[in-house]
Amino acid sequence: MAPERAAPEEWTHHDAVVNGVRLHYVEAGSGPLVVLLHGFPEFWYSWRRQIPVLTAAGYRVIAPDMRGYNISEKPRGIAPYRTDVLAGDVAALIRHAGVAAAVVVGHDWGASVAWQVAMRYPDLVKRLVALAAPHPIAFRRAMTDPSQLRRSWYVFFFQLPWLPEAVFRRRNFASLVRTLHHDPVHPGAFTHDDIARYRGALGQPGAVTAAINYYRAALRYGLHEEVAARPVEPPTLVIWADRDRYLGPHLAEGYERWGQHVRLVHVPDASHWLQNDVPDRVNELVLEFLRED
Repeated sequence: MAPERAAPEEWTHHDAVVNGVRLHYVEAGSGPLVVLLHGFPEFWYSWRRQIPVLTAAGYRVIAPDMRGYNISEKPRGIAPYRTDVLAGDVAALIRHAGVAAAVVVGHDWGASVAWQVAMRYPDLVKRLVALAAPHPIAFRRAMTDPSQLRRSWYVFFFQLPWLPEAVFRRRNFASLVRTLHHDPVHPGAFTHDDIARYRGALGQPGAVTAAINYYRAALRYGLHEEVAARPVEPPTLVIWADRDRYLGPHLAEGYERWGQHVRLVHVPDASHWLQNDVPDRVNELVLEFLRED
């Protein structure tokens, strides 16, 4: 399939070699830098409803295809997808942008990486926004809970060789299409055109295996406790979807233990796909948080 690059003319496409990997990213606007990190199984296009709002508010936005996704480089093997390596990508991208620090916003896997960036490179992160992703230690502890294990069954399925890729690709990503049609609370969160773009991004050679390798690396290499136990220094906003089918409500408890400036906001009428399901609410919360500077 043709590489997925579509974007408005005022958004520019770039490639940069950072942390030893070539990343593709979309850039727009000028002003303080905001880095947007997508989750599984998306790509930069996940933030199409946030980029114009942020640029209109006076921010410069960079939205990368994280390593392995869409047209970014796809290193072979599982080790290149460890969370410490992924966090290093983001830190290097911020430095490549020529700024001292940036706001980092992530969803799902992108938010898991964003937590790591904030803990490993606190001087590079002005503010952290995490959508639909708990603190890493909270998630690891929750995986001993039967109710969360039922929600996270796919994490263990993804540990198998080749079979997850075959199932995911089956009938032109039929399982993904069902998910994006039925998960959101609000109709139209993902249009037919959006889904076609997701299929195009996942259809890039090696993209499905790379995306699944995030999960394989997470279990194989585990959590770096000495890092994850560090307090989160940057001001942090956690946006929690109360109708998230993948993350149980108990994961939205006790955030104050992870840092002095961590705030949790519940969104009752949103699914896991927050920035597409309730984009106006997400945009409002993010802008309010950034304007507190």
